[in-house]
Amino acid sequence: MTGASDLRFFPSRDGDLAYLDTGSGDLVVLVHSGYVDHRLWADQIPALAAEYRVIAPDVRGHGFSANATRPFRWADDLADLLRHLDAGPAALVGLSMGGVVVTDTVLEYPDLVRAVVTCGSATGDYRYTDPWTREIQDEFARTLGAGDIEGWLAAFEKVVPGEHRTADAVDPGILRRMREMALHTVSKHTPGERDWHVPVTDSWSRLDRIDVPVLALNGTLEPADMIDAADRLVGSVRHGRAVTVDGAGHYPNLEKPEEFNKILLEFLRTL
Repeated sequence: MTGASDLRFFPSRDGDLAYLDTGSGDLVVLVHSGYVDHRLWADQIPALAAEYRVIAPDVRGHGFSANATRPFRWADDLADLLRHLDAGPAALVGLSMGGVVVTDTVLEYPDLVRAVVTCGSATGDYRYTDPWTREIQDEFARTLGAGDIEGWLAAFEKVVPGEHRTADAVDPGILRRMREMALHTVSKHTPGERDWHVPVTDSWSRLDRIDVPVLALNGTLEPADMIDAADRLVGSVRHGRAVTVDGAGHYPNLEKPEEFNKILLEFLRTL
């Protein structure tokens, strides 16, 4: 996986934000899920960079990017980076938290976006409601608040196989990769640290304003409410469709990278 030596840094309004920049052609931006970093996309970046310019940022407070010291919005950070690069409009691809980042960005900065792909996500107004996911979220809050990193990692690693499987069903290499990234991000923070993130609101009510192609790309083993939210998202925009990756959970890009890449590339080539 890449490290700090492969990254560039953007001097944002509140510290330096890291990003990987590789390939050439039309711009594709890959936004990772919570607690990890750009290395989540290690299996996608080479495949995409053969045809596109690929930007893979570390979201503020994650990976090699600065922590927040004042209120911020994910969409503002991404828009500032694209303007700094004088690049775009871009196809934005986001997984989980990253999916919220990209839907926030297309709503707030439509001129910078030419397409959106969400994975394991819907919009910032969506919150998981199934009991299993809520239990995991509660464990995140409890263990992080207590500084119990091992307890937090145990909860975090449950997300990879998902609700209906155990960790034994997942390639141990995937778990090691996720654990390495998560430990790096969590080590940047302290128990009880203030969360400066300001959410974008009223996203559901504004979806009909999105006039670019939107693809919801999810594993079939996601909780049913997540699939329903993704269907609601693509059904509310003008040019939306949903595709599933059979036998994959919250991280189809890790579990089924070849299938994931094929679907993503086929979508990008239609733009």
